[in-house]
Amino acid sequence: MIMTKNFIQISLLCFFSVAVFGQIPNNYYIDAQGKADATLKTALYNKISAHTERSYSDLWTDFQTTDKRADGKVWDIYSSTTNYVFGTNQCGNYSGEGSCYNREHSFPKSWFKDGKPMYSDLFHLYPSDGYVNGKRSNYPFGEVGTTSYTSNNNYSKLGSCSFPGYTGIVFEPTDSLKGDLARGYFYMVTAYEDNISTWNSVHLDGSKFPAFTKWTIALLLKWHRLDPVSSKELKRNNAVYGIQKNRNPYIDYPSLAEYIWGNSKGLPWSKTSAKIENTVLNFKISYRSGNKKIYVESDTMPLYYIIYSLQAQAIQTGMVNTDKTIAVDNLSPDIYLIDLKAGNKNIRHKFIVE
Repeated sequence: MIMTKNFIQISLLCFFSVAVFGQIPNNYYIDAQGKADATLKTALYNKISAHTERSYSDLWTDFQTTDKRADGKVWDIYSSTTNYVFGTNQCGNYSGEGSCYNREHSFPKSWFKDGKPMYSDLFHLYPSDGYVNGKRSNYPFGEVGTTSYTSNNNYSKLGSCSFPGYTGIVFEPTDSLKGDLARGYFYMVTAYEDNISTWNSVHLDGSKFPAFTKWTIALLLKWHRLDPVSSKELKRNNAVYGIQKNRNPYIDYPSLAEYIWGNSKGLPWSKTSAKIENTVLNFKISYRSGNKKIYVESDTMPLYYIIYSLQAQAIQTGMVNTDKTIAVDNLSPDIYLIDLKAGNKNIRHKFIVE
């Protein structure tokens, strides 16, 4: 049932300004101010590399804080149909999708030779259906052309890579979580930049900077841009900070990825510039349960919208009303995607009905 508060603010998800709502300690990123490129990445490394190491067995309990759905069940990173109870449905053996959940190294542990503290770092570990995780194995991420396996509802795929620069077998997660996973990869090569010269993956070039191969940079930036930070991801960042005592800077300030690998390379980064970038696409989305409407606060009109489920099924389309509202009568509690289009501009947001 949708919560009955008079007003529920669901999310402020402008790609570049979302960070202001995270619980970031004062001056946490002060040493990154004015830095650029490799120097900026190293400044972030100096801040986030030291953290509280968890044991691998601790993760079962940690997930109850970091990856709990609104209904109390387990958030599954690779399957859309599981309904797992914490503790009760831990793997174990599995016979197919829906059998049990395990601890998925989204950045496979074989790439860093099972080294610590990477082995139990929550910023790349997620609960995952055991069977689908087994299909993923240690294949790199990518975009699938010819498919050899799909999970239920085509949520995750395995097959030959169609993304330019790589032709091997890849695993493709659902669109609505690609940004989450990309930001986890940005974190890994930043938090462990002094280790990655010994790691082995088709995603890595063996250097501290840029750390990734060219095709991987293009892939991860694409996912990072098309799937912006959600309120779920912000909450998880804060939850992991409470456990590990470090943060993922690419969730707090998504523009950091642009300053290190993307369109703002060579420019000095600052929190101020991060807040004012791309303000023409600054949308605020909220949901009011009393009249079952989404409110879009924007100076850009008219706006066309498409609302998707997490399974990428279009639920509703149309024009945002002149009073900047969208009437939605049948949204059940879940995470949704909304594409907003204005002229030749298109931006995707996530929002949550709890």
